[in-house]
Amino acid sequence: MRKSVFLSMSLALATPGAWAQATSQPSFGAGLAQMLLGLGGVLVLLVGSLWLLKRLTAVRGPASGMMRVVAATAVGGRERVVILEVGSTWLVLGVAPGRVSALAEIPRQAAAETPSDAAPTTGVDWVQRFLSRR
Repeated sequence: MRKSVFLSMSLALATPGAWAQATSQPSFGAGLAQMLLGLGGVLVLLVGSLWLLKRLTAVRGPASGMMRVVAATAVGGRERVVILEVGSTWLVLGVAPGRVSALAEIPRQAAAETPSDAAPTTGVDWVQRFLSRR
């Protein structure tokens, strides 16, 4: 008797498929809809976080009034001359790939001292006049 009970119990436990209820396979459309909904949620989170990052960093940018680019011009393929206003001083900088060189440091009022016969209209004219006065 014990053997038959033990044998019947072991057979019943050995076949869990006999006790499991039949489940239906999810349809292809439902799986596709779930995947697209998840992808849409991730894209919405990505765009929202980028927008928030842009809004938060725009407030504290470097152009908060301390520095201002007065003029910039290309003097070569990848080289530029930039006039940067920092406080009451203008810095004339040479900018090349991997290097920034200070060419001159002048007071802000120096722009009013240019001859009035032909006022410089671009940064190139201003730099040429400044260098010719030296």
